[in-house]
Amino acid sequence: MRVYNFAAGPACLPEAVLKQAQEDFVCYKQSGMSVMEMSHRSADYEAIINKAQSDLRALMHMPEKYKVLFLQGGASMQFAMVPLNLMSEYRRAYYVNTGAWSKKAIAEAKKTGEAVVVASSEDKTFSYIPELEKGMFGGGADYVHITHNNTIYGTRYTKLPETDIPLVADMSSSILSEETDVSRFGIIYAGAQKNIGPAGLTVVIIREDLIGRAGESVPTMLNYKTHAENGSMFNTPPTFAIYIAGLVFEYLIKNGGIAAMQKTNEKKAAVLYDYLDGSALFSGTAAKKDRSLMNVPFVTGDAALDAAFIAAAKAKGLVNIKGHRSVGGMRASIYNAMPIEGIHMLIDVMKEFERKA
Repeated sequence: MRVYNFAAGPACLPEAVLKQAQEDFVCYKQSGMSVMEMSHRSADYEAIINKAQSDLRALMHMPEKYKVLFLQGGASMQFAMVPLNLMSEYRRAYYVNTGAWSKKAIAEAKKTGEAVVVASSEDKTFSYIPELEKGMFGGGADYVHITHNNTIYGTRYTKLPETDIPLVADMSSSILSEETDVSRFGIIYAGAQKNIGPAGLTVVIIREDLIGRAGESVPTMLNYKTHAENGSMFNTPPTFAIYIAGLVFEYLIKNGGIAAMQKTNEKKAAVLYDYLDGSALFSGTAAKKDRSLMNVPFVTGDAALDAAFIAAAKAKGLVNIKGHRSVGGMRASIYNAMPIEGIHMLIDVMKEFERKA
C-alpha cells in the first residue's frame, strides 16, 4: 500500500509517471534495453533529452533567449557555480537571507567575491520574507540572489524584487508549482527532487547573455558555457533522472500545464491553512502574507504532543511529517504530486488528534 509521503525531498512523484517508468523499466519502447543502460549519445536517448527540454520550455513559456541545462550537484553546486560564472565585473552580488539554504548560498559566494546581505528575516526565525525596495539593489553588483521558496520555514516570495541587474533564484522547491515569468530572471536553478523528478538532476535556466562570463580559472565542469555548448552532454548526464523528469513534464502538459497545477496547489494549501487557522491545538509558523504553497510547517507548542502526533500520523499512513529541527513540530510538504486526498486525510487525523488531546 502506498503512503502519503509529506517529505520535503526527495518527494512523491505522480503515480502515472511511476507506472509509465515501471512499464519502460526493462525495455524502453523498441530499444531492447532500459534507459539506464543506454548510451547518452544514442539516437534513442537524444530524443528523450531533447523532448524533455522542449516540453519544459513549453510548460514555462520560456523565451528563446534562455538555455535549459540538465546538470548534477543539486542546488548546492549552484551556490558555487552562480558566483563563479557571474561575479565577473564587480566581484560583488546582493543576497536576501531567508533561511538555511540562502545562508549556504551566501557562504559559497563569499569564497568568490563580496556577498552583500541586503535584507534578512533571521530576526524572527525566517518566518517571513523581508520587504524589498528597488533602491536596495543599486549599481556596482553582478546579480541579486533570492531563495524563492523556503522548505524549512514555509515561506515564499509572492512578489519578486524589482532590480535592473540579473535576478538569480533558487526555485528548487517551487519550480512548476505556479506560473513564472521567466523573463524576470537571469538564472533559475532547481534541484529536481521536489516537483521535477528523482534526486540527481539539477535544472538550470539561464539567459544566454550570462553564459561565457566565467574567468579562465573556473574549472571546466563549473562553467555554464561548457554545458550550454554541449547540450548538457559534455559528460554523461543523469540519464534516468532526465527521463523521469521528461515523464513529469509530459504529465503536467496533459493535465493542463502549470496554470492548472497552480490552481490545484492553491486549493490544497488553502484547505490546510484554513484548518490550521481555526484549530485550537495546531498553528502555522509562517507569516500569513508569505505562506508557501509547497511547505507548511505547524506546531502544537508542546514537543511531547508534536511527537505523539507524528506517531499517530505515521500509523495512518502519513509519513515524513516531522518538522526541521530549527522550527520543530511538523511540516507537510505538499508538492505537485501530493493529491488533495492526502491533505484531507491529514486534516482528518489532526481533527481526531485534537479531539483526544
